[in-house]
This record gives sequence, C-alpha cells and structure tokens, in this order.
Amino acid sequence: MSSDMTSPSARPADWPHNHYLKDKQGLRSWLLTKDHKRIALLYLVSITIFFALGGLMALLIRLELLTPAGDLMQADTYNRVFTAHGVLMVFFFLIPGIPAVLGNFLVPLMIGAKDLAFPKLNLASWYIFNIAGLFGLWALLRGGVDTGWTFYTPFSTTFSNSYVVATVLAAFIAGFSSILTALNFVVTIHRMRAPGLTWFRLPLYIWSHYATSLIIILGTPVVAITVALVAIERIFHMGIFDPRLGGDPVLFQHLFWFYSHPAVYIMVLPAMGIISELIAAFARKRIFGYRFVAIASVSIAVLGFLVWGHHMFVSGQSVYAATIFSVLSMLVAIPSAVKVFNWTATLYDGAIVYEPPMYYALGFLGIFLIGGLTGVMLATLGIDVHVHDTYFIVAHFHYVMVGGTIMAYLGGLHYWWPKISGRLYPAFWSRLAAIAVFVGFNLTFFPQFIVGYLGMPRRYWSYPEEFQVLNVLSTAGASVLGIGYLIPLIYFIWSMRYGQRASANPWDAIGLEWETSSPPPTENFLVTPTVSAEPYDYAGRERARALEAAAAKQREADVV
Repeated sequence: MSSDMTSPSARPADWPHNHYLKDKQGLRSWLLTKDHKRIALLYLVSITIFFALGGLMALLIRLELLTPAGDLMQADTYNRVFTAHGVLMVFFFLIPGIPAVLGNFLVPLMIGAKDLAFPKLNLASWYIFNIAGLFGLWALLRGGVDTGWTFYTPFSTTFSNSYVVATVLAAFIAGFSSILTALNFVVTIHRMRAPGLTWFRLPLYIWSHYATSLIIILGTPVVAITVALVAIERIFHMGIFDPRLGGDPVLFQHLFWFYSHPAVYIMVLPAMGIISELIAAFARKRIFGYRFVAIASVSIAVLGFLVWGHHMFVSGQSVYAATIFSVLSMLVAIPSAVKVFNWTATLYDGAIVYEPPMYYALGFLGIFLIGGLTGVMLATLGIDVHVHDTYFIVAHFHYVMVGGTIMAYLGGLHYWWPKISGRLYPAFWSRLAAIAVFVGFNLTFFPQFIVGYLGMPRRYWSYPEEFQVLNVLSTAGASVLGIGYLIPLIYFIWSMRYGQRASANPWDAIGLEWETSSPPPTENFLVTPTVSAEPYDYAGRERARALEAAAAKQREADVV
C-alpha cells in the first residue's frame, strides 16, 4: 500500500473524533480497558515479544547446526534451547496468535457487534496469558527445560533435572486464557450477530474462528489435565506415566496428542479464514463454493479429534490401530484440499489486484500445499516409520505451522492494519518483506525434507559432515527469513506516526468491518448495521455501481 494511491476508495479521510485509540489516554486506561480492540493490541505486544524470544532460540539452533561439530553450545544446553523454542512458539505464539490478536479485533466488527459478549472476561484472558508467560520465562531464565516441547514421559517425570513443573504450569495456565477467549467467541457469534446476518452470510473468517473455538473448548482441558498429571507424578512420585512406578508412558502420548493434533488446526484454521478474506478481496470475486468452504472448517474441527494416533506409529500401538489412524489421517486432508481447490477456483478469471496482503495469500497457497501433501505422506505407515524423528518431520511441521500460520498472520496484519491503526504503510517495503519471507522460508525448510529423508535425526546437536551443505543452506534461509520478519515490525511501528491516514475502506473490500471508520470508534458502529446481501458479492456490487453510473450519466444528458 503506497502513499500515492489515487483510487476513490483509497483517498485519505478524516478520522472520527472518538476512535478507540484516542478515546481514553494513559497506561491505566489501557490496562483496565474492556474494549476488544485495545485488548487485541495488548495481545499483539505480548505475543510479538514471545515470537521474538522464540525466534532468538531458533537463531541459536541454526547457528549451532551451521557446522557438523557441536561447537557453539553443550549438548544439554542445546536440548534446553530447542525446547524453549518449541514451548515459546507453540504455546505462546502459534496457538493464541491469530485468535487473540486478529480474532479479538475483528470478530465483533465482522458480525456488526459493539464488543465481545464478555468484555471483562476478555481482559482477564490477557492477564492470564501474561501470567502463564511469566512462569515460562522464569523457568527459562532459571535454566530451562530439556525434554522437548512435548514433555514426553518418562523424560519429563524421571530423567530431567530441569524446571519441568514451572514450564508445564505455564502451559496449564495459558490453556485457561485460550478457553476463555474461545468461549467468548462462541457466545458472541451465536448471540450478537447484526440483523440479517444469517449463518450462511457470515464471513468465512468467522466460520474458521467458530470451528477453532470448538476445538479449544473441547480439547484444551485434556492437555491441561495431562500436563497437571506430569507435575503431580514429578512432585509426588505417583505411578501415572513412569513404568518403574506402574505407570504407562504411552498413555501420556495418547492424552497429549488427543489435544495436540487438533491444536494444529487451532493454529491453521484461523489462518485459512484469513486467506479466504484476502483471496475474495483481491480477486474481486465471491469465494467459489462458499458453503463447502464453511462446512469444511467444521469438518476439520470434528475429524481433527480422530487422528492423534498417527503420531504414535512407532510407539507400540497395534498395527490395526495404526492402520485405522492412517486412513483417518488421509480423510482429514479432504476438507483442507476442498479449501485449496476453492481458493484456486476463485482466483481463476478473477480481477486480481497484487497488493501486499495478496503476496502473503499466494505464498500461503504454495507453502501450505507442500505442507499438506507431505502430511498425507506421513499418514502412510511405510514412509512415516522411515522418516520418524528426522528432519523430514521438522520440515513438514514448519511448512504447515510457520509457512501456513505465520504467512496468513502477516497477510492479515497487512490487510487489516489500516483498520487497526488508521494508517497506511509503504508499498515497496511491504512487498519486499513478503518476498523475503517466502524465499527465506523455503530456503530454510525445504533442505530439511532432503536431509531428513537421508536420515538426519532431529534434536541432535551434531551430525555427519555429508549433511553440512544442506544445513548451511537452511541457516542462510533462516537469516533471510528473520530479515523478512523484522522489516514489517519496523514499518508498522513507523506507520503509526508517519503513515498516511487511511480511508474507511482502502482496499475497496466487502465486509462489515469496512463499513466503519479507520480506526473504528469505541462502540464500533454509530448505527447497528443491517445485512441484506450475500457475503463477498463483488459482482452484485459492480452491477449496482454500473447502474448508478448509467443513471448519473442519463441525468447529465437530461440536463443538457
């Protein structure tokens, strides 16, 4: 988005006198706010800090793997570093990221509500999240955890001498924050939609958050109980997971992955919702097969609870159970494939506008396709057994989570940043950042597919010399990727003070959030909107504009 935009929809407009950023000033007003938009910005600050810390851990990992010998840190330190990277990124960025920031800001705006159903509960969820983060950071500063982010037993209950209890307590507390946010979204979507906004007039972004919220509410208590049992066994030496005490370590894996595979969809479903919004807006078309895409979101939420066993193909479960989980894992790929097909069909013959958010959307399609196809490969028993616990798994996970979730997150931030801040950002740097993220990501993780298939195990701090070239490429890509992440941080902060003022609808998009000012007033809408059109009806809008232009031309002719 550039400062020389000249289309009517992009001309700067005067800000409202009572927008949410200007309403009340002072730190106290922010820390005690019940405005969902301000709480979203509070989450944005917190989550960005955790993302930066997780990225720092990733940098240390890649620097260690630049050479075959473990010469940057000791083996035990390396274990703690990759565990810290996983814990920070999964529990404090990827899972809460899109719902807490963009979900909090946009769900009420996109359904025509003045706020979420429970504003005080929304603020409480932010405080709970930060309390959890402080526990995690305290454990990190005291020496960290060496079990891996999955806390596998008996490592976490018996052999680890690190701060396991504090770290699992951090994950336990963070789960409450997610549950409160999800509950808020479900009630808000059910009870506070604008008049005329029926279920199949909802934006697909709302469908994605609704499905995600159901997963969080149903699945998070399971992992919370599981990590609590780890802490209880570690403190009181009860035989729950430790086989020496009569426990079963495979039971931990069943409980953990029953939540943690659906957690993948907690991360990626909101990302899919963002991509639907971006493709519709910049292809100037209604999403092809809108109802199929909406139903696919709910289908993913349901099927996601039936595939946890594919993480345990080499953990001792029966071959019959493994076969069933293999088939179910392939089945869950179908709704995701429906979405990718429908997005592609929407792009076909569309009037595509190549604005910065669209760069991220197109990058997401390519990256997520690779992540999804390799997921089907890993659902195949023969392949999974061969590449289990190698860098092939690392690459697949990051193609879905990092390449998918973060590409969409950045695309969403670029798309809605004028609405959030009331400011535009520089077009050149935003396009450069999108390209850097796409190139850097693929250069980082695609070599890991190769090195993993060749047999390099993950979580090792040293490796045979024949793998060095691919690891050097991966570290070089991580450097480019880091620069791609840093550039938006700089120009977003810059734009808050120096960016050109944005109009209410700088993208000429369709949606209730674009019907209010940029930034929105505290109450979101001065008059409650009424919805009468189908979602993403760009063709209908163009017809209406053409008729209006023809009528205006006829009036001019009559005057002459």
